[in-house]
Amino acid sequence: MAQIHPYLNFNGNTEEAFNFYKSVFGGEFKMIQRFADIPGGDQMPEADRNKIMHICLPIGHTDLMATDALESQGHQVVEGNNVSLSINTDTKEEADHLFNALSAGGVVEMAIQDTFWGAYFGMFADRFGIRWMVNYDYPQ
Repeated sequence: MAQIHPYLNFNGNTEEAFNFYKSVFGGEFKMIQRFADIPGGDQMPEADRNKIMHICLPIGHTDLMATDALESQGHQVVEGNNVSLSINTDTKEEADHLFNALSAGGVVEMAIQDTFWGAYFGMFADRFGIRWMVNYDYPQ
């Protein structure tokens, strides 16, 4: 069964925000990945390399996740694009079904595809303007 997790976008202060959330909720980060760690990250502007590409803090049965929006990549955080709903599925077929059904009539930002981090992933805004991320993690 699919699980939905909130995904936040910040203007360069994701790490500060998540250290604050960690101090409030406790626990440990499940994952923290910087832009310098991704393929081609060494080609990014120096100011962006240490920013957060992905961070995850488990809170109860939900994962709170986030990224830094990079102005150098044309990203801008404005009201309406600072939160996405991230769906994790149990199968690749379920990911395809949910991606195709929810994105119908919407705007696909990244077609669902295999990624460098070992998942099957895609992003879109649905026909109502709600931003979604669909993710299936391949078995390790």
